[in-house]
Formats: sequence, C-alpha cells, structure tokens
Amino acid sequence: MRVPIEWLKELVDFSLSTEELGLKLTMIGLEVEGVEEMNGDTVLEVNVTPNRPDCLSILGIAREVSALLNAPLKFPEWSVGGEADACAVVVEIADEDLCHRYAGRDIRGVTIKESPGWMRKRLEKCGMRPINNVVDITNYVLLEMGHPLHAFDMDKLRGKKIRVERAGPGQKIKTLDGTDRSLPDDALLIEDAEGPLAVAGIMGGSESEVKETTRNIFLESAYFVPSSVRRTSKALGLKTESAYRFERGTDIQFLDKALDRAASLMATHAGGRVSKKVDVYPRRFQETRIEVRYGQVNKILGVSVSHDEMVMIVTRLGMKAGQDTTFFTVSPPSFRNDIQREIDVIEEIARFYGYNRIPVTVPKIPVSQETRELRYDRISAVKESLRSSGFSEAINYSFMSYEVFDVLKIGERDRRRKALALRNPINAGESHLRTTLVPSLLQNLIYNFSMGARDVKLFELSRVFIDTGGPLPEEEHHLGAVYFHERTPSLWQEGAPDFYVVKGAIEAFLDKLRTGDRSFSPTREPFLHPGKSCDILVSGEKIGFLGVMHPDILEKFSSKASRSEALVFEINLDRLLSLVPRAVKYVPIPRYPRIDRDIALIVDDSLPAAAVMEQLKSYPTDLIEEISIFDFYKGKNIPEGKKSLAFTLRYRAKERTLTDSEIEELHANLVNYITEKTGGTVRGAMFSP
Repeated sequence: MRVPIEWLKELVDFSLSTEELGLKLTMIGLEVEGVEEMNGDTVLEVNVTPNRPDCLSILGIAREVSALLNAPLKFPEWSVGGEADACAVVVEIADEDLCHRYAGRDIRGVTIKESPGWMRKRLEKCGMRPINNVVDITNYVLLEMGHPLHAFDMDKLRGKKIRVERAGPGQKIKTLDGTDRSLPDDALLIEDAEGPLAVAGIMGGSESEVKETTRNIFLESAYFVPSSVRRTSKALGLKTESAYRFERGTDIQFLDKALDRAASLMATHAGGRVSKKVDVYPRRFQETRIEVRYGQVNKILGVSVSHDEMVMIVTRLGMKAGQDTTFFTVSPPSFRNDIQREIDVIEEIARFYGYNRIPVTVPKIPVSQETRELRYDRISAVKESLRSSGFSEAINYSFMSYEVFDVLKIGERDRRRKALALRNPINAGESHLRTTLVPSLLQNLIYNFSMGARDVKLFELSRVFIDTGGPLPEEEHHLGAVYFHERTPSLWQEGAPDFYVVKGAIEAFLDKLRTGDRSFSPTREPFLHPGKSCDILVSGEKIGFLGVMHPDILEKFSSKASRSEALVFEINLDRLLSLVPRAVKYVPIPRYPRIDRDIALIVDDSLPAAAVMEQLKSYPTDLIEEISIFDFYKGKNIPEGKKSLAFTLRYRAKERTLTDSEIEELHANLVNYITEKTGGTVRGAMFSP
C-alpha cells in the first residue's frame, strides 16, 4: 500500500518526521518497507497483512495514526446535492448469501474528460494510471476510503435493471481487458435484464464500459462475500485492486459513504446531476460484544496495564467499550472484521500499549527432564537391540488405505477400523491416517522383494491415530517389524525356525528394558497363521502380537512372496514403556550353588506352553530361582493330539547349600503337582549338577 504523506496529513495532523512515522507504523504491525520522494511529496510503501483490509486505504492508515498519536481524525467533507430525481435503475439481489448489500446512484449529464491535476498526481503516487474523470474518481475513492466502486454506462443497461446472481452453466463475459472469459458456475455476476455486465467484485464487462461518449452513469457500491470473490478470482486467474480488497473483506456499513463521496466528486468534476440513492440491504451488519477480562490481558502480556488504559486504547481504535468490575465489553466496528475473540482485543492493546514496553521473559514450561530422557533412552535401547538383531529402520508416511482392513480381515468392531479420513489425501491408496503399522511394513517387504531382496528385516517406530470422535484423534506410539528370509538349499543346516528368531529379537529388547514377567499366548489376529502366532504379554497385559502372515492374505499383497513365510510383529510402545520399572533393583551375586532339574511333560496339543509355565511358577516354594523351556517335540513316540514340552528348573537357597535329597523330594512333589494341574504325564526326568 502506497501512502503519500501529503494526503495522509489531510486526514490527521502530525508533526513526526518520515523516519519517526515509519518506525511507529512498523511497531504497530504496519511495516514500512520503503520511502520514495515523488513530485515534491514523500510516499511510504506500507506492508499491510492479510487480516487488516481496513488499512488498504489512506483513511485506514489515518485511523491508525490517529489512535497512535491520540490526534483527531478529520473525515473528508462532501455534499451530494439536491438529489431531486429518483434512481432510474431497479436493483434486485437474487443470491443474498453472496451479496449482503448493494447500493447505487445514477449521475446524469456527465462529461467524460481528463481528471483535475491534483487527482491525477495522487493516483500516480499510489501507482495508478489516470484514465478519465469518472474512472479516476472511482479509483480515487478506492484509495481514499478502501471501498471498490464501479461505474456503468447507464444508457447501455438493458431494461434499466441490475440483478445480482450466480452464473448459469456455460455463461461467458467479455471483460474490460478485452478477454472472453468462461465463468465458473459459482461465480457471482452483475447482470441487466438480458445478460452479464460484470464479474462481481473483480472486473466490469466491456459492453457497459464508460467511454468518451458516455453521458449517464450508474455508480455501484456493494458488499460481496470474500470467499466468493476469492474463488472466482482464482478460477479466472484475474487479479485486480477491487478483488484484492473484496476477497479480504470490506466495510458493509461504510459502502454508502464511499458511494456518496464518489457521486459528489462526479457532480463537481464531471458536471453530473446526482439521483437519490437505491440501497438494497438484506443481510444487515450485526454488532457483536466481546468480554475481555482485565486479569487475562495482563496475564497474556506479562505487564500491569491499568483498566482505564485498556478501555482508552480500544476506544481510540473506534470500538465501543463498557466497563464492569472484572471485565470490559468491546463492540468492534464494521471495518474491523478481524476482531472476533478476546485474544484479538488483547493483541490490539499490546500494539498500542507498545511492544517495546513489554519485558522480554523466558516462559516457564514445567517439563520433567528425567521422564523425557528416560523415555528417549528406553526407545534408543529398543532400536539398538533390533539393529543388533539384524533389523534396519524404515520410515513411512502415516497414511493408509481403508480397504486394507478388508484385505487383512480386521473385524468391523475392531478399534483399528476407527481410521481418520484425510481431507486432501495424496492418492486414493493413502486416504486415512494409520491405525496399524502392518500394511506399510508389508508394502516395504513387497517393494524390496520385487527389487530382488530375499532377506528383509525392517522395523518402524511411529505414531498411529485412532478416531475417538473428539476434536483430535487418540495417538499411540507403536513399534512394528517385518521379517522375511527365503530359505534356499545350502551345504549346512540352518538354525531355528524364523518364528523363534523373531521371538528371540523381541525378548532381547525386553531384556534390555528389564521388563517383569512376560509370556506369549495364542492370538486371534485374523491375518496371522493360527498355528504360528501369539500375543505378547508383559506382567499379564497384552502389549502386541507376533506371527507368520497367513499365506492367503500375504498372497493378496504378493503371490511370489507368499511362497515363503513372512513374519510381522507390532507392539504398543506406550503400553510397554508404562510397564517397565522406573528403577533397577540389584541383588547380590548368589553365594550358594544351584541345582538344576529337567522335566519333560506330555500334554494336550491345545495346552499352551505359557500356561504350563505359569503353573510351574505358581508352585508354593521359595527355592525355585528360574524356570525356562528348552524343548518342544511332536512326532514319533508321542501320541496323536499330544506334544512334549521340556523345562529346566533352577533351585537355589539364599542362606544355605541345598542337599540332593531335599531337592529330590521337592522336585518329585513339583512333578506330581504339575501333572495333576495339566493332566499330563512325565516323559522323562534328568539331573544336571
């Protein structure tokens, strides 16, 4: 916005130097980006932020200077004249949701000629090219008062009628720049009785253009909804001074003043006779009241502004204010549509109180440094453990396709189906926020497999999002991994099955975290192999799952990859870390020797090993130090529907050395106890010192 100092001083008296004025304007948010000397005047280049359309005029800047210096604002003076004749044009608003007010006057008997010198100079200082007296007056009032106007050649208005309505399908208009334009369906048009005259708020049409032969003018002043002008301007690729202001919001109550000001100038400088005003105002401005708490103002600003000073500042800015004991009420004027909440009023107080008077302080943010570092250290330990187990970290987008739930056979009541849809997805395959990491990791596997990789070990730590129906989704930090190792003929026999390799990797980082009691039990995850999968439990609480992908489901992702086993696991990291002890409890190294005993049980195939382990741990004695499983067998010499599970039990006393006879008796009682609890039989027992 170019602001000539000479013009500004006509509206508000001040004796500040150009440098002082520029500094003060900058400090209240109107940054002066440049100063230019032009035709014996100084012109400021002021950067006006998008939320302040009221400052896109000389009057708007003058209001700010008036409030800043507490100097009176001198409003421009004019007289419209006798207004003897009624307006010859009938106005009708068909789409009131896009046009809230439309006013106009006709000026008859004008003479189109060159504008007076002083007006041409001011337009040039503000970067506008003079055209003729009528067009120049509309531009002059635009710069002076900030409200766009448009002049039509009234003799070219068919039916002497103005109608404001949306464009119909396939409508076109030839604009003032000589371009034929196809109009979007939601564009707002100014039409006469037969067709379009102008694109509302953007540019007039060539058919009603004011030319040297024009003798009668219809002058328009209206309020168009900003979003409508913005959409149409963008769709047409048409940027004008008028659209620039309308799409940011104009003053609906002030538009008749701008109309009268321009009509008065035309009567003076174009020799016209001004008619009475026509003013259609279906949606009137509703004054709002904002309650501003005195205490909140000082809390936000960090200073002690007196109650009277707060009210004085907002009053100087043209707002109505009323005081109460703990708060004051503010009614913003129609030209300040950016003030809608308490915090907006507080910002205005801060601007005119003076940012330089507000002390710089570091905000107090209570953060538990110990908790943050502890969580970071534990997550780092998990990642380092997985890397040591041969995994590499993957980073994926937090998006997924909703259709993947059907592919994975995830039930309708599963909370993972509560996925939040994106308003602007990258593509159809990434239309929702992730509720599980499995689909992304499987896509990583398929991509690596297609590139020839046959040994894929990837893990990912990321957040998933569950739509709870609230303003924000519930966020959970998850750890997921995929493991694929294609076994090929070799000279040596490979080690443990892949399931136990991955299970071992999980146990490795659980050991690093020093989690308490953990176990693995059958899972009901629908996309995992029913015989090669499990839930992961810590201290009896489920934290995740592990298993081989069901071959039928894996085939839907990749038919070639489905020929080998692919394993996945996913763990709720937040839940896991909540179960990790905050402190490590150390115990002395045992002074007395241990005695190990092994037991092999033949039990029903449906009985989980974890259940047998729990029963062994529940035996009432303090001498069992540790229990571990070391063998699982099905086949020859094992009855159909049965399996063999072998456990090692470590016995130790803290205060003495155990005897063989004591352990023999204890172990025999334990064997009887476990066979009774599980319904199993002993396959064999061994002793190892």
